[in-house]
Order: sequence, then structure tokens, then C-alpha cells
Amino acid sequence: MAEIQLRDIRKSFGAFEVIKGVSMDIKAGEFMVFVGPSGCGKSTLLRLISGLEEITAGTLSFDGQVVNQLTPPKRGIAMVFQSYALYPHMTVYENMAFGMQLAGRDKAQCKQRVEAAAEMLQLTPYLQRLPRQLSGGQRQRVAIGRAIVRDPKVFLFDEPLSNLDAALRVATRLEIAKLHRKMHNTTMIYVTHDQVEAMTLADRICVLRDGLVEQIGTPLELYESPNSLFVAGFIGSPKMNFLSGDFSRPYDAHTIGIRAEHITITPHDGHWAGTVVHSEILGSDSYVYIDAGSSEPLIVRETGVTGHLPGQKLEVAPIEGRVHRFDAAGQAMATAKLRGAA
Repeated sequence: MAEIQLRDIRKSFGAFEVIKGVSMDIKAGEFMVFVGPSGCGKSTLLRLISGLEEITAGTLSFDGQVVNQLTPPKRGIAMVFQSYALYPHMTVYENMAFGMQLAGRDKAQCKQRVEAAAEMLQLTPYLQRLPRQLSGGQRQRVAIGRAIVRDPKVFLFDEPLSNLDAALRVATRLEIAKLHRKMHNTTMIYVTHDQVEAMTLADRICVLRDGLVEQIGTPLELYESPNSLFVAGFIGSPKMNFLSGDFSRPYDAHTIGIRAEHITITPHDGHWAGTVVHSEILGSDSYVYIDAGSSEPLIVRETGVTGHLPGQKLEVAPIEGRVHRFDAAGQAMATAKLRGAA
């Protein structure tokens, strides 16, 4: 495993600076996830760590050794891309063994490692098949297996599930989680735009915005204590409700945020009132969208099947202590009670 240190890492393409000074420590054996909107620099940062892009300024170290000038093979990394990049004329076994064969490993060692990786990823029955005979999820597992057999110190994933349908994403996400537990000696860095993947896989999440680190923390830290409007709106599904003006003034804040599960529908004496716009019934949960006069409908989560219909008048109240306060710059403020509340 490797501990990775980034110190004021910068990357420019001509006059355009993409990574603007990123510093962080990634612990040995950790599963770190980079998230952020398109264009925030998360894939570029991964390519800088891998050596596929040259660092413009700053220092990148593995276990205290500066690796800025090392080629990807000398960094002890393996990378899995969103495109499977399998050789179509090679079998699964041949695809997984190819890199080891190029490195001059003997046949017995190749066979042992490929079979062990195939068993770990449930690919043993498919070793003699061609990629075209596999599902998308199986192809991605082959790509992961090809990386595993190299026994890397650092495992890099660049949006590996983005080409899969919803069901395969869930199944493959589970496989990656199991892989992390089995390969606990390998540091893993995973790039995604899907915050559900980030929340379910990460030991820690790094939220990137415009080439800078916005916040780093465990999934629950980011969910429960976002340090900015940006993080609060990016982490969590559905996204946090944001209210300003007359809604936020009693909390002495420019903007307040409240998650859907922290708003209750009350028969009377609610803080806010509005009209049901839409209800989404998911079986175990329901989401009720309420027009309360804010810029966007309030989203309220209820357990089970809701009976609220469009046009119905409802009163709602936030759970005390669950309201997030933000200043005019979008930075988090200390929590406070509603002015005048007991």
C-alpha cells in the first residue's frame, strides 16, 4: 500500500489552469473518492496522480518519495477507465494476463494471478470467452481483474460505472466494495460524478470545485456538516432544500438548508405552508414536492406510501437542530434555534 501526499498541485493547459493548488494526504489503504461537477478537475487530478499527465507545479509523493518525474509503470499504480479498453480478439484470460506477459512474468505466475483474480471477481466461468460474449458489467470486471493481477500499490478508477445501466451499476458497485475489503493493502482513488457511488464506497470523499478542494471528510461528515452551500447541494439525494429571504431571516442567516428527511408534515402550527405540486412514491419512501413560495419546491420525505395529492394544502416544520445556516458568501455558520423558539 502507499500513502499519497499532494502539495500545492497545479496543472495548466496553456494559459488555462485546471488544477489550481490542491493539497491533501491520502492514507495508505484508504478508499478516497473524488467528486464534483463536470469540469471541476477530478479526472485531471487522477491523471496527474497516475502519471498520464505532467504536473505543472507542486509535489506528488508516494510514501515520502517524490514521483513527479516517474512514468506510470514505475509508480506502482493500476488504472481502470470508464471504457473497458479490452482487446476484442483476446479471451478474458488473455486480456487479464497480457500486461504481466509484457512485463516478462513466467506462465505459471501469470496463471496463478489470473485465476485468483478471476475467482475474486466471479469470472472463472468466463475465462475462455471473448469480450463480445460478455455483459457490460462482466467486461468491467475483466478490466478490474486486469489491473488486480499487477498487484498495484495504488488502484485508480476513472468513472468505471458510467457506461453501465442502473442495475449493473449497483451490482458492480457492490463488487468494488468487496474488492476494497479483500485488497485492504491497496490504496484506492475513485473518480465519479455520482454522489451515491461516493457515499456508499468511500472511506473519505474529496469534493472538488473549479480545480480546488472544497471539503474533505467521511461521507457522513459531508452529509451532516457541509462547510458550504456547494457541498450541501452536491452531497445527498435528493439535494438539500435551500431557502432565503423571509424563510432564512428568522434564523439570522442569508440562506438556510434543510434535508428532505428533516422536514415533517404537521396538521397545524407548521412554520411554512404550501400546496402539493407532485408526489414521488418509491415504495419504502415517498417524496412530496410542496410550493411554499420559495424559488424551488420544498422536498419532504415520508416513510412508506404518501396519500398527498397535487393541489392539497399542507403545513410543514423543520426538525429543530437540523437547519443548516449559510452566510452571503455561501459558507456554513453555526447552527442556531429559530428566533423566538423555546
